[in-house]
Order: sequence, then C-alpha cells, then structure tokens
Amino acid sequence: LPKKAHESPMLSLDKTKSVSDLESWLGPNKALLSWKMDGLTIVLTYRNGELAEAVTRGNGTIGEVITNNAKNFQNLPLKIEFKGELILRGEAIIKYSDFKTINAAIEDVDAKYKNPRNLCSGSVRQLNPAITKSRMVYCNIFNVVKADDVDFENSKLKQFEWVKNEGFDVVEYKFTDSQSIANDIAEFESKIANSDIPSDGLVLLLDDIALGERLGSTSKFPR
Repeated sequence: LPKKAHESPMLSLDKTKSVSDLESWLGPNKALLSWKMDGLTIVLTYRNGELAEAVTRGNGTIGEVITNNAKNFQNLPLKIEFKGELILRGEAIIKYSDFKTINAAIEDVDAKYKNPRNLCSGSVRQLNPAITKSRMVYCNIFNVVKADDVDFENSKLKQFEWVKNEGFDVVEYKFTDSQSIANDIAEFESKIANSDIPSDGLVLLLDDIALGERLGSTSKFPR
C-alpha cells in the first residue's frame, strides 16, 4: 500500500486506572467521556463534499493510503454537504456479532482470527476493496482535525454534534465533569458485557478546545 505522512502526528494517550486522578485532572472543566474503540485508526479527508483520501494511523507519523477500501465501509458517507476541507479521525471496527459470523465461516481452525481488531486490520490493510466490503467494517469518528471556517464555539461537544449532522457516526460519548465522572465511568462499565463495539478502555477529552491546545503535548502524549 502507498505511504503518506500525516498533517499532524498521532500521539498515544496517557493512561490511568484511578478515577480520583481523572477527577483532579478535570478540576472545574467539562469534558467528553467515550469508548476507546479497539480497531484501526483512520484519517479521513473530504474535499468539495467528497471523500478524497483515507490513511491508516501507521506509526503515528506515516500511514498507509486505503482510500478505495474506506469507500466500502458500511457507514461512511462518500458525499457530504460541507464543501470545505474536512479532516477527521475515526476508528475502523468490526462488531463482535459480525466477527463471530465471519470467523464461523472459516473452516481451518488455524486460519480463524483471534479478535475483531486483527480481522479489521487484515480487512482494511489489503489491496482488494471487495474483501473490505464483505467484512462489514464500520467507522466511528472521534476527532475533528480540520474543518475550514466552521465555528465550533470552542466546544468539542459542538464538534461531535456538527459531525453527526454531516452524516457520520461518532463514538458513543457522555458530557461529564469532576462531579459526575465516577458515575459516568460506572455506566460505561455496566455496558461492556453486552456491547457489540470492541473497546479497550475509555477516553477523557476536554470540551474546551482552546484550553486543550494551550496545554499542548509531551513527546509521547497530548496533555
């Protein structure tokens, strides 16, 4: 697959298992709490209302171009109303229910996939778009990198709502603060056993876009 450098580096996320750490980190700020989906991260670029390019995360700096495969995702709009340049980050995933169906059809035990993430990676990072289409790949958006001249009123929540209005599926999320985050985490936790979306944690993202930009990042993680 062709290689392409990302416009901005895709860093890993810092980690904690302490709810009290998250409460103190949030302080008086509002935030979005969402699933950390366990699939393959994709960067999508739309120009003139059409999907122009799709690139995998790769090593965070350089990814692989999979535009033709992305056009065969189950829920990705190929055309949208917004005509400016739009760059989104999303997670390509295969649902547990589809994973079980696909794996059941593979007779060779050694050829079966270990988990939905491996199946998704193999379904997206190959040269035949027809295979991608048959594998029931979905893509849920979790970040807006660029949207020409759109005023999101300094709010990640407004970004998510705008993206949904353009026809995209976004990651399941809750608006939260330091007072409610413990209960919100518990609510997500209660859904894990019956969730059809592969996940390996939760993500906490400041709602205040300007504050997030001012905090910047370390060499490894966004602050």
